[in-house]
Amino acid sequence: MAQFPDFVRIVEVGARDGLQNEAAVSTQDKVALINALADAGLKDIEAGAFVSPKWVPQMADSSDVISALNLPNVNLSALTPNLRGAEAAKQVGIQEFAIFTAASEAFCQKNINCSIDESIDRFKDVMDFAKANNIRVRGYVSCVMGCPYQGDVDYNDVLKVSERLLELGCYEISLGDTIGVGTAKKVDELLDLLLQHIDKSKLAVHFHDTYGQALTNIYTALTRGIATVDSAVAGLGGCPYAKGASGNVATEDVVYLLQGLGIEHGIDLERLAKAGWAICSALNKQPVSKVSLALKNTQNN
Repeated sequence: MAQFPDFVRIVEVGARDGLQNEAAVSTQDKVALINALADAGLKDIEAGAFVSPKWVPQMADSSDVISALNLPNVNLSALTPNLRGAEAAKQVGIQEFAIFTAASEAFCQKNINCSIDESIDRFKDVMDFAKANNIRVRGYVSCVMGCPYQGDVDYNDVLKVSERLLELGCYEISLGDTIGVGTAKKVDELLDLLLQHIDKSKLAVHFHDTYGQALTNIYTALTRGIATVDSAVAGLGGCPYAKGASGNVATEDVVYLLQGLGIEHGIDLERLAKAGWAICSALNKQPVSKVSLALKNTQNN
């Protein structure tokens, strides 16, 4: 019998990773979303990104969004790829930074125009600033299951990058299946290697649902004791590498899975679904979440 965690912490990424891959919505809609997510019981919410508005225009109002929030019991985090972003995030009270690199050299070169080594070197200023200001830093590693440019990724490369980010001072590594090609067997193989060198308490999973495998992959990670899962309300954020495909796994679907397994999570599913319906209405789209759609149909009948 699998040894599941007693409690799973969900890191809600819909307001950042999700919305940055959707059509632009108003600052008020973003504030309403984050408040609704907090009201549903989410304690860890990625609230914005302090990046160039030229590259990610959807996140240009992150300072305004975060300044409008008053959620003392919620850990709000933000993407801060450089010192300038880190300083701007601290100014609005962010107490957790997120930095990102990849396990694929090709992905790093295409996305941030540098090697993996160079990307990690760039984070040193952010890490020094975070340490001086008692701010936690979370590390994201993209393409842990495969890369849209190079194909297969060596799991030893995932291990090396994860260990370097931990050595740099990250408290946790979020393992990202960026193009959603992972399967249960691949998740087991990756964790077989990583858990020999990294404690399970320092690992999180961030699975995309491009090929419909995200929940199966999360279940597999849970059987290995992984107790932190990234997800996006309503499945916000399509996959930019597979036109029309779903991207982030939906938080509603993850919560339903956890409930079915008897694992505590602290989230009110009905309130969560309503938060998703509201932001999807602002985006003029349907939720990607199957659980959300089922709950909506139940309400309408």
